[in-house]
Amino acid sequence: MKAFLQFLCLTAFVSALLPDASRAQNAPAFTRTEDVLYGRKFGTALTFDVFRPEKPNGLGVIVVVSGGWFSSHDGINAGAYRELLTRGYTVFAVVHGSQPRFQIPEIEQDMFRAVRFIRHHAARYGVDAGRLGVTGGSAGGHLSLTLGTQGGPGKPDAKDPVDRESSAVAAVACFFPPTDFLNYGKEGEDAVGVGILKDYKPAFGPRADTAAERQKYGREISPLYFITSNLPPTLIIHGNADKLVPIQQAELFVRKAAEAGARARLVVKEGKAHGWPDMGPDTVTIADWFDEHLAGKKP
Repeated sequence: MKAFLQFLCLTAFVSALLPDASRAQNAPAFTRTEDVLYGRKFGTALTFDVFRPEKPNGLGVIVVVSGGWFSSHDGINAGAYRELLTRGYTVFAVVHGSQPRFQIPEIEQDMFRAVRFIRHHAARYGVDAGRLGVTGGSAGGHLSLTLGTQGGPGKPDAKDPVDRESSAVAAVACFFPPTDFLNYGKEGEDAVGVGILKDYKPAFGPRADTAAERQKYGREISPLYFITSNLPPTLIIHGNADKLVPIQQAELFVRKAAEAGARARLVVKEGKAHGWPDMGPDTVTIADWFDEHLAGKKP
């Protein structure tokens, strides 16, 4: 039942991103390649779909298909990527291993692997390996920020050449992401599988069973604690009426990024909760961010 609820959350988020009927009529032409295998673990195939526009601009954007750290191929919908495809971005919709089978640290490794795989095969997809962006919402936003703050060099001596590649991204643009599980909504509020996020306990796993371990674990999975001056340009769009992921999470992240000398921007959606009926126009803001920080266009 919980997995079903996570799926509903994921599909509701994707539906909100879909364009209205008038805009959909002018949808861009593209080709779709489904179920590209980027890795395996414990018998689970890790895949992504590639959406390549008719007139590609040579740049790639990774979409983290995730809600509540649950990921499904059924959560992929080309309509949600309309604005990016219209502007020529090649879109990689990445499906990761889902909770409760896999916990957040393992899911993060899936995303690092996906970026490395895409970078290794960048020429095949016609994208610049050094200019990859990432986007997602909620858990997908958390994983996007994880890539932005912790993506980095691979292992030079790795047997698999994919694992020798960097998992860093060049720009991040995401919706309502958790950023600090130890100060969640207010200072000292523990949400490592407890409190507001108690219903997501399977995603955190057994390490969330004790308060002492949660303090250590919470830092390991919170993007806030990995911000440096090397943070790629980061955009967060967040509703100030969000009860599941308080806007304080975005505020903390942007404030610390500024203190580190990094570029981060927060767009506040007045009166909006954890998602809103028509988020399509917000995808324009996302695409504008990538235009500026991947394509080098003036805002």
